[in-house]
Amino acid sequence: MKKTWKPGNMLYPLPAVMVSVTDGKGNDNIITVAWAGTVCTNPPMVSISVRPSRFSYDMIKNTGEFVINLTTEKLAYATDYCGVRSGRDVDKFKEMNLTKEKADFVKAPMIGESPVSIECKVREVKELGSHHMFLAEVLAVHAEEAYMDQNDKFHLNKSHPLVYSHGEYLGLGKSLGTFGYSVKKRKKARG
Repeated sequence: MKKTWKPGNMLYPLPAVMVSVTDGKGNDNIITVAWAGTVCTNPPMVSISVRPSRFSYDMIKNTGEFVINLTTEKLAYATDYCGVRSGRDVDKFKEMNLTKEKADFVKAPMIGESPVSIECKVREVKELGSHHMFLAEVLAVHAEEAYMDQNDKFHLNKSHPLVYSHGEYLGLGKSLGTFGYSVKKRKKARG
């Protein structure tokens, strides 16, 4: 039997991403966001939701750009730190020994230790309540070559991605199947 709770956000697990931002005047920051998602394939769009009180909020709102950096088990400590410490007080890149890499289309830096960095340009801000949603177009995706095979197929799962679920950071477990495996025709064994 399930217990009924008041309405709330229980859509878990979620990707725990580090969003890098800049004010365009030489000040960069990282904010950890668990409320991020895919919006559209064509054009490629994503969203992040941020509280207006967060230090990075004005940077995103004023520049209209950010970079979503996917996280890994190795980045779990930095991911948490960048979510609980304010850029008003500390330089998160310096404190977590994270490498700033130049992006191709936006001024916000990418995080070198991330297996995937997604350059984003804000197209719309939806002021929804406690959080404002930034709907953004994806301008470029940068993928770490170490996770590519000889055919240039990207194997993100080999980076040991990190997710956030109800207050905890978790690594992803073993593969249980691939997209479409439930309806894929099985090869008949020769006999």
